[in-house]
Amino acid sequence: MQVVERVAQLRFFYGPMDCGKSTLALQMNYNHGRQGRRGLVLTKHDRSGGPQVTTRIGLDQEAIEVTDGLDLVRLVERHAKVDYLICDEACFYSVEQIEQLADLVDTHGVDVYAFGLASDFRSVMFPAAQRLFELADEVSRLQVEVLCWCGRAGQLNARVVDGRMVRTGEQVVIGDTVPDSGAGEPAPDPLPDLEIGEAAVRYQVLCRRHHREGDLGPGAQQL
Repeated sequence: MQVVERVAQLRFFYGPMDCGKSTLALQMNYNHGRQGRRGLVLTKHDRSGGPQVTTRIGLDQEAIEVTDGLDLVRLVERHAKVDYLICDEACFYSVEQIEQLADLVDTHGVDVYAFGLASDFRSVMFPAAQRLFELADEVSRLQVEVLCWCGRAGQLNARVVDGRMVRTGEQVVIGDTVPDSGAGEPAPDPLPDLEIGEAAVRYQVLCRRHHREGDLGPGAQQL
């Protein structure tokens, strides 16, 4: 029987908050590991503040933190054998690192499974996510239903600072810094030098209409 050589792929899974991206990332790593494949789990700016992948349903796993200057090709080359990469929060990687992921697929035969948001709090696409859309062999929107407060499908992530929705500021700010934010466990304080001060930052999933209107729902301070 002829054995068909498997071709490595770059796959990007995206969706708004709470749609299960990190949960799927850990499940996929588990499934591949059970088949004897060897992989690395990577993340950047996880809500825990540490080098790990955490989920809002309580799952977690240690991971390699992707710093701005980390060369992902060299990272893989330092290991004896890597069959696949799980890249959580890939929207926060640099564009150069996305190019490196494509190189790993094409020249090293490494499967890459990237997970992340498509757009930021302004509904503007992250540069890394845009490059993934351009380069990935397969792009999949996760189908776990996330709802806006009105009951419509949640599509966009709003940044809420001290209870008010904002549309200006740095693209990347770690949120959910208060326990009662309704968006999972508290994460670390906002990243330094982002001029947020001591304000409480959280994110809320909204439908397109209410994101455009700045409407956080009954009882909330409006834009």
